[in-house]
Amino acid sequence: MITHLRRSIITVVVFTVFFGFLYAFAGTGVAQAFFRGQADGSITANGSRLIGQDWSQARCPGHPLGSCVFQGRPDNLGPYAGSSSPAAAGGDNPLEANNIPGKPGVLNAGESGTTNLGPRSETLLQNTQKLIAYWRSRGVNPTPDLVTTSGSGLDPDITPQDAYAEIPMVSRATGISSSRLRNLIDQNTQGMPLGFLGSPFVNVLQLNEALAKLKT
Repeated sequence: MITHLRRSIITVVVFTVFFGFLYAFAGTGVAQAFFRGQADGSITANGSRLIGQDWSQARCPGHPLGSCVFQGRPDNLGPYAGSSSPAAAGGDNPLEANNIPGKPGVLNAGESGTTNLGPRSETLLQNTQKLIAYWRSRGVNPTPDLVTTSGSGLDPDITPQDAYAEIPMVSRATGISSSRLRNLIDQNTQGMPLGFLGSPFVNVLQLNEALAKLKT
């Protein structure tokens, strides 16, 4: 019995050291050596490229807010922009900590995930109509992606077609020609992962950082 107990203890210690420490340190070392940017969260001076940002409040002198930059999926836009009552806006905003009614200063963190509104939902229909009106007021003929939220509520990417649709808005607000903006989008379009997974995409933060350099 003592022999079996000793073997069990040794096995637990060996596996704990190997999988609990050495394996974790090795994984961290490889990540830092070969994928440092991704391992550290893909952080830039303007945020993380892994999580969608709220571009709707970007200051655009003489033009509606947010019209001088490219915007992502409407996870933090219009009817989804920070409601403490998920039923009222079709879903809590995952990109913003919201005030809890009756509790000043107490915040309710947004949750990632879909709104769970079905195709027959009146709230979904109203929210979509509001977003279509939002985009058209800015001279944009929106794609389906621009009026529907992402699965996670935190999507940092849009398709090239989504970005192309926003060109009239950005061109009008910045004075940059449509052809230069189209070239900028093409330069920042990333191909399908591994050459066959998914579809080409544009990281909105990366695109707007390139846009800022183009304007200067």
